[in-house]
Amino acid sequence: MQDGLILCRFVHFGAVLLLFGIGLFRHLLFTRALPPFEASPASRRLDRALGWMAGVALLSALSWLMLTAANMTDSWHDAADPHTLALVLTHTFFGHVWILHLLLNVLLVFCGFALRNRPRLSLLLAGLLLLTLAPVGHGAMYDGFTGRLLIFNQMLHLIGVATWLGGLIMLATLLLGSATVDLRAVLGRFSGIGYGLVALIVATGMINVRALSGALWPAPALSGFGLVLGVKVAMVLCMLVLAGTNRQLARNQLLNLGWLRISVLLECLFGAAALGAVSLLGTLPPMLA
Repeated sequence: MQDGLILCRFVHFGAVLLLFGIGLFRHLLFTRALPPFEASPASRRLDRALGWMAGVALLSALSWLMLTAANMTDSWHDAADPHTLALVLTHTFFGHVWILHLLLNVLLVFCGFALRNRPRLSLLLAGLLLLTLAPVGHGAMYDGFTGRLLIFNQMLHLIGVATWLGGLIMLATLLLGSATVDLRAVLGRFSGIGYGLVALIVATGMINVRALSGALWPAPALSGFGLVLGVKVAMVLCMLVLAGTNRQLARNQLLNLGWLRISVLLECLFGAAALGAVSLLGTLPPMLA
């Protein structure tokens, strides 16, 4: 049951983060550099992929709800019991947030398949969908003003992570596609934005750990929550090293697309590993009982 919840969180977080990050990358940050890509077949394939990704997000959100119900009652039977699901949705903080989350997800699926020419509407829905993930994690541990501040901090953290990962996927798409795009301009601008994203992710991440564990690093440091957090930090550090490599490759007089593709794809893999660690962290207590 717990393993299923971790897998479900991984799929759902990944889908929602990429829906927002790719949309932000395409339609707000790089509108001048991407017209050749938007006119290519790769752009239409990406649109279809985003539509299906919204569907995956909806299915995983429903699965998350069902697994939460089963976990609360410790019975697989209650995962599909309408009465139990209704109780979770109407009598828990998670359920109240998840009603809005599911509604936004349904609208995003409809927008992805029926309103493909409304990218800004899709981006708005994806952003709201992302932000409604902030209250359902460890941020719900606190009430009052402290709880609201922690949820706001988590929102900023999610926006930073989504923009970084979505940008990486778009870079990989551009590098693997056949459209004529000014890759140096895209890489240069993404690298510049990357410094701000890293600062945002690190700062909000440190605030989360301090607020949840009561220390700069949870105890015990090498087991449980602390160990998984260490794995996440290691994956992020690997991504930073590769991001520096990408920037250096972009500065070379002769752009080596082969090495650049390998570096970006490796960074995507480390990002997926970090997301896996996050999916596990959300199911672990951040401090000793």
